[in-house]
Amino acid sequence: MEKYILIIGACGQIGTELTLTLRERYGNNRVIASDIREGSDSLMNSGPFEILDATNYDALEEVVAYYDITEVYLMAAMLSATAEKFPMRAWNLNMNSLFNVLNLAKEKKINKVFWPSSIAVFGPNTPKDHTPQHTIMEPSTVYGISKQSGERWCEYYFKKFNVDVRSLRYPGLISWKTMPGGGTTDYAVEIYHKALSQGRYTCFLKEDTSLPMMFMDDAIRATLELMEADAENIKVRSAYNLSAMSFDPAEMARSIQKHLPDFNIDYEPDFRQAIADSWPKSIDDSDAQKDWGWQPNLILT
Repeated sequence: MEKYILIIGACGQIGTELTLTLRERYGNNRVIASDIREGSDSLMNSGPFEILDATNYDALEEVVAYYDITEVYLMAAMLSATAEKFPMRAWNLNMNSLFNVLNLAKEKKINKVFWPSSIAVFGPNTPKDHTPQHTIMEPSTVYGISKQSGERWCEYYFKKFNVDVRSLRYPGLISWKTMPGGGTTDYAVEIYHKALSQGRYTCFLKEDTSLPMMFMDDAIRATLELMEADAENIKVRSAYNLSAMSFDPAEMARSIQKHLPDFNIDYEPDFRQAIADSWPKSIDDSDAQKDWGWQPNLILT
């Protein structure tokens, strides 16, 4: 059977690069991008695109049937900082879109699902250093609660209905191609743009707030490696821990100053500091390494 892929939330920070990478790999016409709005020119001009609200089951089912979709990457979500401002909207988007996709897979209308989780599933009582795959999870944010709930539902659908759903707990992601969309680690992208345009940046986290991070290229590669792995090698059906590096804003500023010596940074922590304080400092992703061979390529220098 030929593979036809639907990306939901294709215009977001991850979705844009994921869509373009999948089109390079499988062919432009086999990867259908969708979102509630149009995206960048490179996204819109490289292959099929559908305006789609993933919380509308009938509309989603229609697109899946029209394109004979075999795999869905559900990237649509309201992220941590934005979700705290609109908790019910975030819950509706993050959970109902997942149920819609899982139910399509349950009814055998699609064969495989990727759904991203996050380090937001962890909470203030989780071990901070080398956070293990299986540990205390008491998220204190709307985003984290929705992701933890989603993990449990993914595992349930796998065990109960044999749905081939796969997931990764993404750390903070760094990308230059698409601006971030309301997350607590957004500073790691914003800082570069401000360094180039203004020579200074005001960070919304404290200088010593160390968090797990990853360059987007590695995150996309991990996603594809997980989805292409043999099903018998996928031992975790909630979500795999994923790691590359950990650093704080001060370390990132010093790395920029190596290239822009006059760059200055200030710190004015806001409500996102409490979110960051509830998350791990570093992640143990040994299960992903053991099960499907994960290794990061890129680190901060």
